[in-house]
Amino acid sequence: MMKITGKILVINDIQQVSDTFQKRSFVLTYTENPQYPEYITFELLQERCSLIDGFQVEQEVEVSFNLRGRKWTNPEGETKYFTSLQAWRIASLAKEGAQPIGQKDTVQQATEEGTSAVDGDDLPF
Repeated sequence: MMKITGKILVINDIQQVSDTFQKRSFVLTYTENPQYPEYITFELLQERCSLIDGFQVEQEVEVSFNLRGRKWTNPEGETKYFTSLQAWRIASLAKEGAQPIGQKDTVQQATEEGTSAVDGDDLPF
């Protein structure tokens, strides 16, 4: 699990890739060094596409994400590699004590089942 804080720069619309697959991207401005800000694109997949709903451009957030890499060989035999940052939790930094969006369901479900909630338990991989 990785985390990063920054300001939301862009929130894109949901893309319906196929009948059963959808994704959505957003861009975060990361300013560890204010002279050289970084612009980082995250993707949300399937039911997580709605995690960014309710957030605004310029809002300061903390994003929890997984780093994913894939290998693909095209029909001509050329191999390409792809890297993606898949966000699975977004929390506003503006409100003290605010419940991070994307975590409540896991914690609530684990509590109801009498089990402990471990980060990433609800991930499909």
